Amino acid sequence: MLNDVASVTLSTALSALAARQRVSANNIANLETPNFRAGQVSFEDNLRRAVEAGEPAQAAVTLTTSTAPAGINGNNVSLDTETLIDQKTALQYRLLSGAMSSKFGLIDTVLKG
Repeated sequence: MLNDVASVTLSTALSALAARQRVSANNIANLETPNFRAGQVSFEDNLRRAVEAGEPAQAAVTLTTSTAPAGINGNNVSLDTETLIDQKTALQYRLLSGAMSSKFGLIDTVLKG
């Protein structure tokens, strides 16, 4: 619907944050799985470069495997780290979805005159 740089950037960031939340939830679900390696999602640098190039939709979401040390069972998921990631991601998502809602509110105001 909206294809301006700000709207596309917000949409891209929201999608990437949702991916981060899914990976973190998967990490937590596998907290006790022997030899499970935690996943990590990064996108901020890619999004910044894509916005600078005027193509925020082209920002790549990168999924990597954590290099954190593993415990006795070979699993490297840290519940403390995942909890912090979840909280930070939820706050970022709330902020960006609020910005998107505000943008739609402005459009609604303009259209209603």
